[in-house]
Amino acid sequence: MDLSINPFSSGTRLRDMIRAIRASKTASEERAVVRRECAAIRAAISEGDQDYRHRNMAKLMFIHMLGYPTHFGQMECLKLIAAAGFPEKRIGYLGLMLLLDERQEVLMLVTNSLKQDLNHSNQFIVGLALCALGNICSAEMARDLAPEVERLLLSRDPNTKKKAALCSIRIVRKVPDLAENFMGSAAENIKEKHHGVLISVVQLCTELCKASKEALEYLRKHCVEGLVRILRDVTNSSYAPEYDIAGITDPFLHIRVLRLMRTLGQGDADCSEYVNDILAQVATKTESNKNAGNAILYECVETIMSIEATSGLRVLAINILGRFLSNRDNNIRYVALNMLMRAMAVDTQAVQRHRATILECVKDADVSIRKRALELVYLLINDTNVKPLTKELVDYLEVSDEDFKEDLTAKICSIVEKFSEDKLWYLDQMFKVLSLAGNFVKDDVWHALIVLISNASELQGYSVRSLYKALQAYGAQESLVRVAVWCIGEYGEMVVNNINMLDVEEPVTVTESDAVDAVELALKRYSVDVTTRAMCLVALLKLSSRFPPTSERIQEIVVQNKGNTVLELQQRSIEFNSIIQRHQSIKSSLLERMPVLDEASYLMKRAASSQATVSLTKSATTATPAGSLKIPNGVVKPPAAPLPDLLDLNSDDVPVTTSATTTAPDNFLQDLLGIDLTNSSTAGGAPSATTDILMDLLSIGSFPVQNGPPTTSNFITPGQVTKHAPATPQVMDLLDGLPSSTPLPDENTAYPSITAFQSATLKITFSFKKQPGKPQETTMHVSFTNLTSVALTDFMFQAAVPKFIQLRLDPASSSILPASGNGSVTQSLSVTNNQHGQYYKLMCQGHVTCLSLSGGPWIWA
Repeated sequence: MDLSINPFSSGTRLRDMIRAIRASKTASEERAVVRRECAAIRAAISEGDQDYRHRNMAKLMFIHMLGYPTHFGQMECLKLIAAAGFPEKRIGYLGLMLLLDERQEVLMLVTNSLKQDLNHSNQFIVGLALCALGNICSAEMARDLAPEVERLLLSRDPNTKKKAALCSIRIVRKVPDLAENFMGSAAENIKEKHHGVLISVVQLCTELCKASKEALEYLRKHCVEGLVRILRDVTNSSYAPEYDIAGITDPFLHIRVLRLMRTLGQGDADCSEYVNDILAQVATKTESNKNAGNAILYECVETIMSIEATSGLRVLAINILGRFLSNRDNNIRYVALNMLMRAMAVDTQAVQRHRATILECVKDADVSIRKRALELVYLLINDTNVKPLTKELVDYLEVSDEDFKEDLTAKICSIVEKFSEDKLWYLDQMFKVLSLAGNFVKDDVWHALIVLISNASELQGYSVRSLYKALQAYGAQESLVRVAVWCIGEYGEMVVNNINMLDVEEPVTVTESDAVDAVELALKRYSVDVTTRAMCLVALLKLSSRFPPTSERIQEIVVQNKGNTVLELQQRSIEFNSIIQRHQSIKSSLLERMPVLDEASYLMKRAASSQATVSLTKSATTATPAGSLKIPNGVVKPPAAPLPDLLDLNSDDVPVTTSATTTAPDNFLQDLLGIDLTNSSTAGGAPSATTDILMDLLSIGSFPVQNGPPTTSNFITPGQVTKHAPATPQVMDLLDGLPSSTPLPDENTAYPSITAFQSATLKITFSFKKQPGKPQETTMHVSFTNLTSVALTDFMFQAAVPKFIQLRLDPASSSILPASGNGSVTQSLSVTNNQHGQYYKLMCQGHVTCLSLSGGPWIWA
């Protein structure tokens, strides 16, 4: 055959095939080139072509790297490996490592060839076999070939030793029981001088320690001295160009040895004492002006923190981390902060010495460093340094970035609550936080502040005066406004009459009208926030009792909300106006100060709520991985693991556990609704009261299921309301959500088509069919007709279903809807009900299904 005539014959050179593939202008041209080349290679394999076997394998490996299937060439790999020459074996082993993996059954056929090559007299062929075994070794191959690898560990050739050590790592990982076979050889090779062998053997020793406790004890006795010698030699060695990196001799060997020392020294005092001196030597002699030196110092610090080191050595390690914090490299500072957080459990006092540097990192430009430094500062705070550190954080709060204020505010509030032995200091700090970042303060924080003010009678006057002044200066902070308005409503006369003045205070001049002005301004400023407006109305009502001369003005302000569209505000306005206008006799007693709030009870409820929230978050994190993939349109979503629905809105098949006591979230919901939410239902019994109440609140109550033929379906567009007549038969349950008492339809039952949606522009028709032998599966054929005079392009249909339903969308018949009803676009979809045959209180009408047409209206079913 003339190769010049057929450029895709089996004898085509690899470079020519690569050139042809790269010359392809489209993906289809590339596939055509690869297809022709693969056909030529198949023909050569079937003809038993010996001359170009290695060339064909090289081309197959390139095609494999492009992502095309090359399984037909696996047996050629084995034939090349069985050949006698080194070039054929090299290509064969390379193809073996690329085209096969340990899960391929055909791999068992190569075990005998590997064994022969491991015993070959040519060291290069032995190296090829070791490389292949180290990459694709399975557990069975490891057991069969472990003796040969163990023997090669004691070979005289350094390259063979190195590859044998790396291959042994793979064997130990696959079969940990074989770790004892390599202990003696690994300990013997620690005395080697060749750095490549040393790195491989040190890594092998690390894997042996992880795989076997016996190996760990053996290496502690026989390797520690050799490791100290290696570390001393590389630390004190002169310049060696073959190992030098930035003026440091073989930092990779440094790091491997330090990691092995860390493994051997953990929990062993004798071993730790033996390596203390060399660790101190490495920590003091290694230069930190190069990245390689910083890597060695970091590993040295981590080793010191992990073993039973002396206190002086730990202080030295923490000082090194302190130097890292002054480095300009963000990565080095970040790992230093991480390590200092771990060091807090070992030596808190040594870390405290670097408090000022850590505090500066909170102000860093890098957001990750800021957050990590803030967490470390939080750990550093104790009773002795809480006030100066809190002052620094509060001062920085004023100039910090908006995206960092939320984290910073949360930490400051937590610190103040945790170390607040002095109530006055607590109030001062919280007032500063509310003034500077009140929009970022969580509700439970300002709730707790109100509870404390209610209990601290001697500080109520100071609190209301401080909040009044803060409200004048920082009225845009939402949480500050809420607390200030509440305090003015409760203790307004204290700010006007300067009652309970403290020595540190200066008198303020505030009239009754000024107090009302402050609340009125807040009411107008927060016209959208219902909670703040409601609190303002309550405060105004109370001020009408505290300051009788202002009653008429307050009434005028309250009356302005009688026509408010928010029902809550409208109701409050009408009722408060009635109290001011008609019930003067009882107003003073009705609007007395709130009784002292039970601080202990509130803190217990708050702790229980936080604990419940954390447990729910952990459950959700476990159930739904953070990196879950979005399922593309038309792909069936895999069934999710069954989880109990906390609100019991989706399924009635989850057993309900009853108990005498309710959890904290139930208690809060009961307090909120003012009703008894005790659930007395059992599995299969009557629905719980909690479910009915929540469904009623959400306006998704259950509908009675009626037997009878389906007649119609109600589809509405946003803004329309559909009323269900009581006697009208319900929509047929397309998802098989039938009660157990309702007979299931026969497979041959004919379902009538329905017009799901029709307007002046579009008509959508559904027809239904059951799959024989699959009662839980329903196939729907949807027809879309364009009633306008203009063709609609880029057609796409989407649907959403409840979580117990699986949906599969087939491609539409066309992406263009013809005009004037001249033809339709059809599409099929299949739904599978995973709860087929089980009773659901929420039937098809209870679920909201969203259907969307790209560029068109949303249809709610």
